[in-house]
Amino acid sequence: MKRPLLLPAVLAPLALALSACSGASSASTSTVGSGGGTDGKGALTLNVGDQKGGSEAVLRAAGELDDLDYKIRWSTFTSGPPLLEAVNAKAVDIGGVGNTPPVFAAGAGSKIKVVAASHGTASGDTVLVPNDSALKDPAQLKGRSVAVAQGSSAHYNLVATLRKAGLDLKDVKVKYLQPADALAAFTAGKVDAWAVWDPYTSQVLRAKQGRVLSDGNGLSNGLGFQVAAPHALGDKKKSAAIKDYLDRLHRAQDWVFKHPEAWAKVWAKDTGLPYEVALDAVKRTNGTRVTVAVDQGAIDSEQKIADTFTQLKLIPRKVDFGAFVDRRFNGDLPPSTTAPRAYGKES
Repeated sequence: MKRPLLLPAVLAPLALALSACSGASSASTSTVGSGGGTDGKGALTLNVGDQKGGSEAVLRAAGELDDLDYKIRWSTFTSGPPLLEAVNAKAVDIGGVGNTPPVFAAGAGSKIKVVAASHGTASGDTVLVPNDSALKDPAQLKGRSVAVAQGSSAHYNLVATLRKAGLDLKDVKVKYLQPADALAAFTAGKVDAWAVWDPYTSQVLRAKQGRVLSDGNGLSNGLGFQVAAPHALGDKKKSAAIKDYLDRLHRAQDWVFKHPEAWAKVWAKDTGLPYEVALDAVKRTNGTRVTVAVDQGAIDSEQKIADTFTQLKLIPRKVDFGAFVDRRFNGDLPPSTTAPRAYGKES
């Protein structure tokens, strides 16, 4: 058996930095944020929850933190669930997460409001198999073992992938493993497949340790969200600061698309990713994101995820996702179904 090329030393920062896609199972890894410093000046302070290689990194790289007339106090979290716990506890005013943590927070009755969205490709949301696997089609997963992080976006993508193939979770042997453990099982041949997200996908492919059996395009909604605390939205000055902050994120995302190599260098340094893997992930998913409205389409798409996890009994009750959305910042943003950007094509 070959020694895994994706070593724990690389995976450790990834586990801290890139679990925004994680669902309820990740909440146990951390429940507090660490101090991340302060930017700007002025009497008003906006408390922002972040993850390594997240909003602070991209805003700084794009020069969007140079002229703030209010302060941003950064708190860094290991994943989306504890960040949203801090929003619920009024310790954080706003923070960015993937498409699954808001569903679980809503299921727990948390005091949160989704206020902004971005749409990227789901090419990095994959079901991977070893290079020498005989599996060629998702329908062939029947009876096979699949590693996945419970309650994550990859979990939903796996469910959707199986259903499209005429299968259900009960038709496969699900191994609920977080990425570091899943990687070890995958490279040791202890599981037949691994459902995961980028940049893990890019890392496996770059190391030539696996291939894509299927991806999330057409199955996963590719949405990411900014989630705010109702108490902050109810404060006129903080609401204005949130609007400005979201505008800056919009411009920074445009900068990422235009400067993929520069962003990949920053992202690699901030997270510990190899530069080549970071650039692959930027071009496959991270850099394809378009700022979109939190509209009925986004609500309906998240409702589908919520209903799926309720059916799986991972969420204890029926969730009305629309009740956890505030559309005041939509403005003239394009609909949530707007196609992600693609490198090599006009934006």
